Amino acid sequence: MNARRADASHRTASPTRRSATTLLLAALLAGCAGGPPAPDWQTAAHAALAAYRSAYLKGETRVADAEFARARGELARTGRADLVARAELTRCAVRLASLDDADGGDCPGFAALAADAGAAERAYADFLAGRATDPGQLPADYRGFATGGAGEAALAEIAAPLPRLIAAGALLRSGRLSPAGVALSVDTAAGEGWRRPLLAWLGVQARLAEARGDRSTAEHARRRAALVAGER
Repeated sequence: MNARRADASHRTASPTRRSATTLLLAALLAGCAGGPPAPDWQTAAHAALAAYRSAYLKGETRVADAEFARARGELARTGRADLVARAELTRCAVRLASLDDADGGDCPGFAALAADAGAAERAYADFLAGRATDPGQLPADYRGFATGGAGEAALAEIAAPLPRLIAAGALLRSGRLSPAGVALSVDTAAGEGWRRPLLAWLGVQARLAEARGDRSTAEHARRRAALVAGER
């Protein structure tokens, strides 16, 4: 694959796809310079990771798990732990956007491969876990959040929905997300029709509203969640 073609394809992608996770996916193809077509594993891994992301956000867990296993298997065939590490970060980022804390806030799949990852990947893993990290090592969307200063004020400036939800998840994980940021996350997930993150963010919105005595907002969030879940 010609590197210029890959760059052009990235520039013409929709805003939804121009995200940190997309950059990690694109990195899987970045090494194919020159004339020969890309190896089958590169194309298959990229497609499977994209399918994983789509299925997971829709709430299709079994499909998502199968697609990720397919992607990981393709990457593992190369013996390159750095590529598998990037795929694990992609999975953890998508889970964070959906507030899935099954991993306890860390990224165990990446941790097992961290020794073979670069500084940028390790910084991104720290960011996803809500830990302080070097903002210069992060994708541009997230550099303001890692400083502890710009934080939520920069959240609405992220144009692409998925990185906006990832950033919101990182802020929530580090205790720096306000009800307004939660509302923005609800609207972001709803606008994309992403069932899994929408249910998660509506749950957070309801709990926070209840805690501050705003029963109207809490009940509205619960009614919306019931509709999304097919209970109304």
